Amino acid sequence: MAETVALDPVDLQILRLLQNDARTTYRDLAAQVGVAPSTCLDRVARLRRSGVILGHELRLDPARLGRGLEALLSVQLRPHRRELVGPFVERIRALPESRALFHLAGPDDYLVHVAVADTADLQRLVLDEFTSRREVARVETRLIFQQWSCGPLLPPARDGSAVP
Repeated sequence: MAETVALDPVDLQILRLLQNDARTTYRDLAAQVGVAPSTCLDRVARLRRSGVILGHELRLDPARLGRGLEALLSVQLRPHRRELVGPFVERIRALPESRALFHLAGPDDYLVHVAVADTADLQRLVLDEFTSRREVARVETRLIFQQWSCGPLLPPARDGSAVP
């Protein structure tokens, strides 16, 4: 388990603001949290070095890229053994349709978020890239009608509630 990093209220405010808009300039960020731009730059650099900030992502509209249908694929491997897991994960991550891959506990071993052109493309993907693999015992498909991003991720408060 990763070691928790101590964060003060200024760090938390920086994280909240950057999660809402990662393109915010250090000057604007510093003004919003009430510190000098150089202090803000140092704090963001420390948050990166400590592994709290992992990177910045660009969000794209799959529909505008010709991938207007998204789905979640629940996948069961049989047998679920280490020597099969690595190659399976590598293959699924390499697929252009794959958006995210989760290794799970429970009846399903993986949850794969995919974006495809249409139902025929989804059927091709499931048959050619999943059920054709010997280790894949079952695939269950759920279409995504709509999705939302949620608020910024912050550590829990010391009393167990969310940090305001």
